[in-house]
Amino acid sequence: MPGTKIPESVLVVIHTADAQVLLLERADHPGFWQSVTGSKDALDEPSRLTCVREVQEETGLDAEAFSLTDWQVQNQYEIFAHWRHRYPEGVTHNTEYVFGLLLPEPMPVNLAPREHLQYQWLPWEQAAEKCFSWSNAQAIRQLPQRLMLRPV
Repeated sequence: MPGTKIPESVLVVIHTADAQVLLLERADHPGFWQSVTGSKDALDEPSRLTCVREVQEETGLDAEAFSLTDWQVQNQYEIFAHWRHRYPEGVTHNTEYVFGLLLPEPMPVNLAPREHLQYQWLPWEQAAEKCFSWSNAQAIRQLPQRLMLRPV
């Protein structure tokens, strides 16, 4: 039976001013590391609201208490075959909206145990190398430039 997941999602790169990045290990695929991600709950749910909800669900952090920025980047990618059953029949691609969440320092997080096994804070280069998703790695590799452009 086909799923009902909406093929629009967010990617939230949680980071510090010195480019340390939070990565989460997926519970359904141990060894797969990523930033916070998640699909919209409704077609009309604003992407920013999806970010706030997903950050809360996956880390326990309140994204509205920090600097959440829309990076104005959209990625389209083919959904991995082993996850397509979550989507309506015939859906093969997802649109992902990229955001950054700036924290003052690496912070402990409360993982959703059904979603993630563990977390770690890594320098951006190591974080990008560890990500299984090309779009996640690409977003993290943009971090040094984005931090240079950030108003003080």
